Amino acid sequence: MTCSSCSPQIQKYGADPASVQWKVVRGDTATLEVEFLELDETTPFDTDGWTFKATAYDAVGEVLDDLMVSANTGSVVITADPCVTERWGNTYKSVVAELPFDLQIVVPTEGNSIVWTPVIGTICVLGDITPGGSL
Repeated sequence: MTCSSCSPQIQKYGADPASVQWKVVRGDTATLEVEFLELDETTPFDTDGWTFKATAYDAVGEVLDDLMVSANTGSVVITADPCVTERWGNTYKSVVAELPFDLQIVVPTEGNSIVWTPVIGTICVLGDITPGGSL
C-alpha cells in the first residue's frame, strides 16, 4: 500500500486517512506493509524518529489487540501473530469476523508532537478449517 498523500508539509498530517480492507485467515500470521513516499511517489519519506502503533478492535470480546509494527526506511510492516488471529471469530464459515483497525503515528516536530492516523480499515477474518490452525 502506498500512502501518496504523505508529504513533508505539516498541513498534510491529519488529512483523510487511507481506508483499507485487510484479509486475514484466522490462526495465520498476517502482514500489511504501508509505504510513505514523497510527492514523486518513488522517494521514501524520512520516518526517522516517528513512533508507530497499530491496534485492532474485537467487538465480540470487547478487546483491543495490539499489532506488531516494524519500521523500515519509508515504510512500516504491521503484523498480526497467530496467537492473536486465532481468537478472531469462532465459526466455520467464509467470513468469521470483521474488526476495525488503525495505524497511528506520533511525528516529532519542533516544540511538540503531531498525532496522525494515516490508515484506518477493516480486518476481514476468513475462517480456517484445519483444527488448531496448523498442520
